[in-house]
Amino acid sequence: MRSEVLDELARHGLAPKASTPPELLREQINDLYRIEIRRLRDRCRLGEFSIRELPGQVVELRKRYLLLSIPIAHWTVLP
Repeated sequence: MRSEVLDELARHGLAPKASTPPELLREQINDLYRIEIRRLRDRCRLGEFSIRELPGQVVELRKRYLLLSIPIAHWTVLP
């Protein structure tokens, strides 16, 4: 796996083994993203920020989950 990908995974608390399938890692990252997006929604509903601020908050969250926008085929180094 590419070192940049491993660094990003580590930022999210994931430390995959060489045998860990990239598909599983992507699912785990996606699950973490979904938890955070729901928290954002809930915070907005509680009035921590306005609905107008929500899109900007989502953009910032997406920046922290860039791996989700990169195809899995690009996560690995060709042998």
